[in-house]
Order: sequence, then C-alpha cells, then structure tokens
Amino acid sequence: MSAEKRLPTLPEVLFVLVSFIVIMFLFVVQFEFPIQLALLTTWFMIMLVGLRIGFTYAEMQKGILKGIYDGLEAVLILISVGALIGTWIAGGVVPSIIYYGLSIIDPSIFLMAAFIICAITSLATGTSFGSAGTAGIAMMGIGVSFGFPVALVAGAVISGCYVGDKLSPLSDTTVMTASLSKVNLIEHIKSMLFVSAPAFVIAGLLFLGTGFFFHQGDGDLSQAESTMASLSEYFNISWYMLIPAVIVILLLALKMPSIPVILFGALLGSIWAFLFQGVSAFDAVNSLYSGNNIESGVAFIDNLLNRGGIEFMLGVIVLILFALGVGGLMERIGILQVICNTMLAWANNAGKTTLTTMLSGFFGNFFGGAAYVSIITASKITEENYDRLNIDRRVLSRNTEAGGTVTTPMVPWSDGGVFMAATLGVSTLTYLPFLWFNFLVIVISLIYGYTNKFIWYTKTEQNGQDAKEVVNS
Repeated sequence: MSAEKRLPTLPEVLFVLVSFIVIMFLFVVQFEFPIQLALLTTWFMIMLVGLRIGFTYAEMQKGILKGIYDGLEAVLILISVGALIGTWIAGGVVPSIIYYGLSIIDPSIFLMAAFIICAITSLATGTSFGSAGTAGIAMMGIGVSFGFPVALVAGAVISGCYVGDKLSPLSDTTVMTASLSKVNLIEHIKSMLFVSAPAFVIAGLLFLGTGFFFHQGDGDLSQAESTMASLSEYFNISWYMLIPAVIVILLLALKMPSIPVILFGALLGSIWAFLFQGVSAFDAVNSLYSGNNIESGVAFIDNLLNRGGIEFMLGVIVLILFALGVGGLMERIGILQVICNTMLAWANNAGKTTLTTMLSGFFGNFFGGAAYVSIITASKITEENYDRLNIDRRVLSRNTEAGGTVTTPMVPWSDGGVFMAATLGVSTLTYLPFLWFNFLVIVISLIYGYTNKFIWYTKTEQNGQDAKEVVNS
C-alpha cells in the first residue's frame, strides 16, 4: 500500500470501469447469478485499487456508508410504495382502475392515454415510483387485456412516469437538481420545458400512431372482456374503491411529505380490503408486508395482481444498497474526480459540455445505481465548465435532469430500473427500446447544445458573437 494517498491514474480508472462491466456481464448474463452478487463483488475490485493508491479499509468503508446514506430516501420510498401496491391491490383500488379503464378507453388510443395518465399522475404526485406502482400497474393490466405487447405498454407507462419525475415541483429529484445547480426551482422547471414540451408531444404522437397500428378498427376485445369478468368476480368493483387514490394524489398535490402520505395511502388500502373486499383483518394488515395473494385460476390476473408488499421490495432494496456502496467507493477513492478532470479538459463548447453532463449523469446511474447519485455526478462534475464558458446554470440543471433523472430506468441495476422491472413485470432491457420520452429528452438536449439553441449565456458567447445578458428572476 502506498505511503500516502493519491488520485488514481487514468489506466486505473479504466481498469475499474472495464472490470465493472465484465463482472456484471459474467455474473448476470453468463452465469445468471443474482445481480446483487455482481455488485457486491465490484466492492472488492474497487477496494483493491483503493488500497493500491493509499486508502485504508476503514476510509473506504466510510465511503460505502456515505454512498448508502445519500440514497436512503429512495430506499424508504421503495418500502412505502411496496406497502401501497400490496394493499391497493388487496383493497380493490388497482383492480377497479383496471376495470373502469377497460370500459372507457378505446384500444386504438390506449398507448397515448396510458402515457398521458401516468404523466398527469406523476406531475400531481411528484413520484415516478408511486405513479408506476399505482396507475402504472393498472395501465399494464388494461394494455395487456387489449392485446398490446407488454414491453410496449411498459415503455408508455415509464415514459409518462418520468415526465412528472423530471418536471413536477413536488419531485425530490427536481428539487435536488435545482438546489445542487444553484438555480431557482421555478426557473429550473421553465428551462426544462424547452426540452420536455417537444419531447412530450412527439412521444405522445408516436404512442398514438403505434396504437392505431396495433388496433386498426375495433380489434379483438375478447381478452379485455374476459379480464373485466374475472376482476368483477374476485373483487368488489365500485367507484368508492378509488377514494384512497384520490386522497393520496390530493395530499401529495398539497405538498405533504411523500413517504408518510404514501404509507397513509397503504393503510387506507388495508382498511378498504377489510371493509369492502371481504379480507380478514389479519390478512388486510399483512398485505402491507406480504402483498396481495389470490388464486383466481386465471394466469393473467394472478400474475398481475399477486404482487406488492414490503417483502416484494426486499431484493430491490438490497440491490440498491450495494449499488449505492459502489458509487460511494468510487467517489471516496477519487475515480469520479479523475473522470471529472478528464471531461473538463475536453469540453470547450456548449455541445461538448452538454454531452459531458449527460455522460456524467449516466455514469452516476451506471456505477452508482441511483438517481440521487446521477444528479450529484452530473451537476458537480461539470458545473465548473458552465461557469468557465459563461453558460447560465439553468442549462446545467436542465442537462443534469436529461442525463441523470431520465436515464435512471435505463440501467438494470439502478433504483429506477430495478423498481420498474419488478413492479411492472418487464425486464429493463425488454422495455428499454420503448422509453421514447426519455430518449427524446436526451436527443433534443444534445441538439440544443450542438446548435446553440436555447443555450443562455451570462455574458458573451465563446465565439465572440454577442449574446444577451441573462436576467435571473
């Protein structure tokens, strides 16, 4: 071990990054081991480099613990949403949403409707996890009943959920990004609209066109009718089943703290299961932890509605803790700093700076496993470049969301990727091609950067052309 600490060299950083990818491939693809074991193994690989450059195990352990601590809020939200999913299924909330959705939504416009409904839910609640666990599960049931490919429905659902996660003033990632970038929250949201509005419209049209392609004319609705019949047989379907959902959305819209509100919604689901679904008091309470459990004899219904509960999230939580530990280790021994220095030396214009911010955000998700990590890496690694090039920090905050928040569900072991795959029952790589809103946000942001459109400067542009002074409100 070295006598004194030093930053890792670029070859050492490349060794860590390449080894990480190789370990993930061998464990997950080649040997089909749990992804949690792959992440745990990477801890020791990174520690070897840490010991080589002068860090003690105790110092690296502090990095692990700090990384985990920084992401604990996501873990608490996962626990809360897991409880909510279990009780809202047992209490008839989700089955009622599916039933009414099947009865009123036209199949040809369903994909666009699912995208918009999940977007509205996430905008009103500020949580992509909560939106996917409630409206998202309902949309999955409706979409599959209409005969749409499950991956395509998941793409529409997740795309919609990340509209609000990116834009809602109630979203923790939105607030965190504005804070880390030192930008007023409302100005941050206004800046994102230049990217998100066209991405939302284009994605909506793509989902609409795809829906018409899959359902030309009336189509075969026999599966939808069969699903409605099965739901009404095993659940009490009524308008008052939707009351817990309305209460939770209203409380979140009133800016109440998300975790206690979601847990309160889960409690309401237990009460509804006992009062209206004929579930025993013990089973109603137990659904908070163990989720819903029915044996309808209909494979589709059982697969869709036998899920949820805190227990349902335990594997996800372990995975995220290990991923957060990886991110904390890499930050502690200086790997992120070396990447930062390398990027700063290369990025000398708005386009390259936009690209480095997005890459930094993706690295945070890929190697840190959480949206919180990606927001930190994207904003902190590249903020100096924006100041050096006199680019307004509203562009930094906007690009941080584009590279960090929206890429989270694209990484199989990130908190968003794992949660969406587990909750919707579709693997990350399967739904990945259909995250049209997310991809559009990335592409439009890069186009703006390289064409210098909607890039605001605090003084003058780097090429010497005049640029108007930015006035921050």
